[in-house]
Amino acid sequence: MIEISPAAQSYLGELLAKQEVEGIGIRVFVANPGTPQAETCIAYCRPGEEQEDDIPVPYEAFTAWFEKRSERYLEDAVVDFSEDRLGGQLTIKAPNARMPRVDADSPIEDRINYVLYNEINPSLASHGGMVSLVEVNDGEAILKFGGGCQGCAAVDMTLKQGVEKTLLEQVPDLKGIRDDTDHSVRENAYY
Repeated sequence: MIEISPAAQSYLGELLAKQEVEGIGIRVFVANPGTPQAETCIAYCRPGEEQEDDIPVPYEAFTAWFEKRSERYLEDAVVDFSEDRLGGQLTIKAPNARMPRVDADSPIEDRINYVLYNEINPSLASHGGMVSLVEVNDGEAILKFGGGCQGCAAVDMTLKQGVEKTLLEQVPDLKGIRDDTDHSVRENAYY
């Protein structure tokens, strides 16, 4: 899943020891996984703060808790520590955080985001627009348009003939989509 180098383990062990909390470890997860805003995070994890489905991995000086939902995004990830003149730097390289290996068994949110960010948004970008997933509620994708799409007079056509058609074709268990955008704001509208 993820490799934590010996140098990074040593550095993290020292940081955790300074917290003076018995049994403190780290929690590793990807915020906004599968999107261009994806960010791989390491946070302190006090006893009891781990999530029910987190995957514990014991290291010599601490336990790392890996978020189950982030597991596929953390494949081939590496955490390392390099000393320098100012002390050093912890680095996280997670090549799959923004572009996971999505398949038919992936969560529906991941499959929707994959289609939005790899097929739909590149087309909308030519008009300065974009669309993102807010949530999935009872099999319906709630979407929010931004940039040139917010307030655009052609958004209904874009939604029905482009976004909805593409998503329903590529995510067969999706029941429908709904636009949750306030289109009364027209400052950046393309049309």
